Amino acid sequence: MAVKHELEAEEPESKRLRMDNVAQTILSQDEQEKAVGIDAFVSADKPGFTCIVKQRYTDFLVNEILPNGTVLHLTEIPDPKDFQKNKTSKEKQPENSVAEHPVAKSEDSAPKPKLEQTKIPEKTDETAPVEIPELSAEDTSILENIFGASVTAAIIKLYVAVLTNPKKKPRDHATINSEVISEKSQRTQAHVQVRRIFNSKLETTTLQDQAGVISVKAAPPKGASGARNNKNSDGSISKGKVIWDELGGEYLHFTLHKENKDTMEVLVFMGTQLKIPAKNFQFAGTKDRRGVTVQRVAIFRVEAHRIANLNKLAKGWRAGGFKYEKHGLELGELTGNEFTLTLRDCHFPNDQSLNIQARFEQAKTLLHDAAESFRARGFLNYYGLQRFGSFSIGTHEVGMKMLKGDLGGAVDSILSYSPTILSEDNDKVPVDDVTRARAIKIWRETRELSFLPKRFQAETSIMQYLCKKGKTGTQIQERDYQGALMTITRNLRLMYVHAYQSFVWNTIATRRWAQFGDRVVEGDLVVIGEKDNVGKEVQDTVDADGEPIFHPADHDSAPTLDDFTRARALSKEEAESGRFDVFDLVLPLPGFDVIYPANEIGKLYETFMASPEGGGLDPHNMRRAWKDISLSGGYRKIMSRPGKGFHAEVKLYSDDNEQLVQTDLEKLMAEKKDHTTGEAPETAPIPVNVQEAEEKLAVILKFQLGSSQYATMALRELTKSGAVAYKPEFSAQR
Repeated sequence: MAVKHELEAEEPESKRLRMDNVAQTILSQDEQEKAVGIDAFVSADKPGFTCIVKQRYTDFLVNEILPNGTVLHLTEIPDPKDFQKNKTSKEKQPENSVAEHPVAKSEDSAPKPKLEQTKIPEKTDETAPVEIPELSAEDTSILENIFGASVTAAIIKLYVAVLTNPKKKPRDHATINSEVISEKSQRTQAHVQVRRIFNSKLETTTLQDQAGVISVKAAPPKGASGARNNKNSDGSISKGKVIWDELGGEYLHFTLHKENKDTMEVLVFMGTQLKIPAKNFQFAGTKDRRGVTVQRVAIFRVEAHRIANLNKLAKGWRAGGFKYEKHGLELGELTGNEFTLTLRDCHFPNDQSLNIQARFEQAKTLLHDAAESFRARGFLNYYGLQRFGSFSIGTHEVGMKMLKGDLGGAVDSILSYSPTILSEDNDKVPVDDVTRARAIKIWRETRELSFLPKRFQAETSIMQYLCKKGKTGTQIQERDYQGALMTITRNLRLMYVHAYQSFVWNTIATRRWAQFGDRVVEGDLVVIGEKDNVGKEVQDTVDADGEPIFHPADHDSAPTLDDFTRARALSKEEAESGRFDVFDLVLPLPGFDVIYPANEIGKLYETFMASPEGGGLDPHNMRRAWKDISLSGGYRKIMSRPGKGFHAEVKLYSDDNEQLVQTDLEKLMAEKKDHTTGEAPETAPIPVNVQEAEEKLAVILKFQLGSSQYATMALRELTKSGAVAYKPEFSAQR
């Protein structure tokens, strides 16, 4: 009798149905790919295999690759208790010592003993004797350990003078310079403690011309121009730039490890807790929801302990690796991503009659051959299906209509749905799709908006705009289609026209491969500066997915060399010289500021775009009166291949819930347990009679891709379109 796990071991009939469903999904996916120009393989002679992707979200691990080439990992998570311990030890510290504060420590977590000072007369003249305020023994010790006794006395005297003469201009008071303070952490404490102890009446500056020397002077009075307010509305400290520079910079960078969550979902939560707009967080690229991803995030002038303390509220994410930097993060500021994929329930050609051990050996041989070809020959650098949306009309079709000037048609396409979705017996459609279709149908009939979930931002914005009524009660904007499209966020509007560019690019790449394969021919395009040392290579601007975006120009003149990557055509001699290979070649995305290949492929752009399938457009006429859809264009490498560290292996497993690769967080937790208890980390329990359960094959892949490359397209080449996304149940929301 087969043993039952959390997911039941399947009977032969169930297994057959499952494989049939996978096969049907592959056929459907293949049709979708061909519809957007994806229709060629580099190594078509190598067999593929079928597999299920993302059956568990831990089957899809993504780690950013930093600009210096380092793969980003979560290597430490500060315990929030550590910050409290530092605070407690500070309060109990002996008088003759100064606490060492971590980089994340700040004024609002330090104790604030009051100055024990005598009452100062309301009116005194500058020569009148003034009693020196008495500091607590602890604060005196702190200052003397930082500055020394004589400088501390001078600082206190300056403070008395400031209190005694409140109307005196700061520049008329004395300036106190410290001795050289060589330790950066001690200089940081000098800034922090002077501000705290003297209630921001004194300000500190690290002198640029005298390394390590701190200048102490009177601060501008509160209420004056440039006056400081030491507290923000959320209770955090509003440090001056000097103090942030001492910490390392005004931007706090940290590593975000998230599981089965969108990047913005986590940042919105953080922002809510910190009373900071989520848009203030900066990152190099968003990451897939269904996966475990590790990425770098930056925020302006937020103390590290405030982010670290949120870990105790975290569900599905952790933050660590705190470091202050002088600069924030820009979209696309990464080399790429490292993927670790677990592909489950793998089946290789003609393995139906083989036992599991024979299948395992066959899989190792076939995978090795396919992997070697994939590593050497690479894959066509297609834009993946996610670029084109998931509803009945693709985003590229909307973009095509926008470029043709058919804005009404574009609006209709955005609000389209397949009537079959609404059939009562259709239980194989995601709930989101059904909800959207029903809401749009109701709106078309009644103009009622309440049934559409607000997460459908484009549809909601358009519907609200079109049914807006004037004073007379008439719908005054129901035919203002450009106005309706303008209510969609700019990034989303651009997505439609960029999808059209991607559609054209995919189609041309397929046809070029069919005609020339990996040969370099006269008229092919290469990026200026990559191999001939002329011009300047400029990084692409990228969207929230880390993919290139080529923004329309803000004026009518073409951008300069510094604005976009430039390309040139190869001469016959260069094409035959061997200096260039297929990995050097680029194809343009249609626009007014690109050149097209000076060969048959350039002509193919003209004929394809002019055809009904291409929208009846002209690649040499891409300017539009509406600047948002006036496309300047860009270039994309035809081919790609995995970076260093490519690895592929086959594993046997029998429990669908068995995790085959550890996440960064799991590695940390295992190390922590090992260090604290001296025990080896626990391994997953071995099910009793596991040999009676159905054994399956898994393939583990680890590879690196550039920031503008799709893992799905790399996987497509390796599996020959055999990889399908797991569908636990069609009634689940996406």
